[in-house]
Amino acid sequence: MMFAVIRAGGKQYRVAAEDVIRIDRVTGEPGQIVEFGEVLLLGGDTPQIGTPMVAGATVAGEVLQHTRGDKVIAFKKRRRKNSRRKRGHRQDLTIVRITQILTGGAEPATAKAAAAPRSAEAPAPEAAKTAEAATAKPAAAAKAEAPAGAAGTEAAETAGLAASKAKRPKKAAPPKTGARRDDHEG
Repeated sequence: MMFAVIRAGGKQYRVAAEDVIRIDRVTGEPGQIVEFGEVLLLGGDTPQIGTPMVAGATVAGEVLQHTRGDKVIAFKKRRRKNSRRKRGHRQDLTIVRITQILTGGAEPATAKAAAAPRSAEAPAPEAAKTAEAATAKPAAAAKAEAPAGAAGTEAAETAGLAASKAKRPKKAAPPKTGARRDDHEG
């Protein structure tokens, strides 16, 4: 079985044909073929180790989708100083299916040629989109046909609540009692 070690986004990945990997975001739309030229090692019956790259070797993959990773929270606290900082981060990722491992400077197959074997397995995505659009249209039509009076009364109620809150007077603070530091003689 042939495999390769590639470098993408500063990280190294061991891949074989039909593997699905999550890498840092790469340019390209879903369904498009991306090419990884930084092949560090080719494994299999006759392994080739690059110095630093294997000459003429490339790996081709199809972009499946763009997504984001799990949230990572960076929380910093300086004790006894009332100092805290909480900051979250989500990494942009791309999910790629490796289609081919090429040697000898060969060019990767186009997206349509790579997708042809899978088309027999899965239904066409266009049919799924049209079915999805057909279910979405009746919901939009139901919203448009709702009586105008019902929507108007809801708006009037929310406006009335906002107006009643705005008219309320603010409560005065209670008077301060007891000796203060600057009042006593010492």
